[in-house]
Amino acid sequence: MKEYAQTKNIYLLNVNGWLDHVHCLISLEPEQILSNVINLLKGESSFWINKNKICTEKFSWQNEYFAVSIGQSQFEAINNYINGQEIHHKKKSFEQEYDEFFEAYAFEKEKA
Repeated sequence: MKEYAQTKNIYLLNVNGWLDHVHCLISLEPEQILSNVINLLKGESSFWINKNKICTEKFSWQNEYFAVSIGQSQFEAINNYINGQEIHHKKKSFEQEYDEFFEAYAFEKEKA
């Protein structure tokens, strides 16, 4: 993902994930549109995973994504969090973490 991002002038500062999700720390330029950047990264990574037969079935990302902005003072903490996904998710599932995040910051989830 990082190599591809460079070819598209996407500043992918960190990427790491766990079994069912990935976290990316991206610095956007003012003219970059988040949805376009996400679509490029998801598209190319799906193509690469399928081309290299990483999964036994055809791989595709879900249509949705979740993004938040951070300030420079939060960079180190977020970077460390992304690097520690394996250890972090031994304690808490992504779903638990997602629910806690939405509750803590009073975000409303879309109804299915």
